[in-house]
Amino acid sequence: SGQLQALQQSCRHMEAELKDLNSSMTTPEIAKEIEALKKDCASYTEKLERIKSATNHVTPEEKEKVCREQQLYRREWRRRKRMATELLDAILEGYPKSKKQFFVSTEAGPCPRLLSQTLSLFYLLGATQEEVGIETDEDHGVVLPATV
Repeated sequence: SGQLQALQQSCRHMEAELKDLNSSMTTPEIAKEIEALKKDCASYTEKLERIKSATNHVTPEEKEKVCREQQLYRREWRRRKRMATELLDAILEGYPKSKKQFFVSTEAGPCPRLLSQTLSLFYLLGATQEEVGIETDEDHGVVLPATV
């Protein structure tokens, strides 16, 4: 019985070793993997050299100009959004339905985006009984870009 247990233990140990060997890569597979990785490394090295030798780098002045423009557009976007929101909040003070119902699209077609164009106060005041059809940035998943 002791000899049987020793043989069973030895058998389990050999099965575990066989499982490890079967799950590991063979020498030809490892050689193929090494070749593929060497090719990848060579292509990345070549790409890096092309980038380093490129003459079309962005100058600090150009980068600063683009950053200033982005800040200007971002500031203007926030200003227009605030103005439109304040205007709509003032209009909605007396509106009997919810804000969401006020923003639902009409059958007449697409309405200008809330934040990208100026809204006509007369149009909105004349549409108290019907839905206006305003699309917000949030409806389209648009977020204000971060500053650079």
